[in-house]
Amino acid sequence: MITIANAESHLKNRTGEITKDVQKVWEEFKLFAKETVVGEEEKAILFQCGMYDFTGEKLFYYDFVRQFTDGNGDIQQLHCEFVFEPIKEFKKLEASEWYFDTDGDVDDFFNEIENLDEFKVPMNHPPLRFNLYQEEA
Repeated sequence: MITIANAESHLKNRTGEITKDVQKVWEEFKLFAKETVVGEEEKAILFQCGMYDFTGEKLFYYDFVRQFTDGNGDIQQLHCEFVFEPIKEFKKLEASEWYFDTDGDVDDFFNEIENLDEFKVPMNHPPLRFNLYQEEA
């Protein structure tokens, strides 16, 4: 049984050692995004990417997010975040695409994301690192 509290450890167990393979993490994320999570009142999924200077160094961030809202309105986000060198090909790539339970079939959302250049271009490059973490939003 997956709960909001154990969602991070559940997804870490699923991704295991594949953390350098962006495509395989994406496939696991898609499966995870369809699973029922106990305590979740509203599910949202986000694909976001872009060049950011979060750490004092400009890097390209490429992030799959599942957002959980519980019955109290508290929100947590589970991130599958890849960090890349800020190469020229990434300079103009920026996206923030949301899916909510009320938006219809989640597979349609995944297909739309997979057709974006912002999604496709980084798939051909090795990430510097992978961060899987959950935080309050």
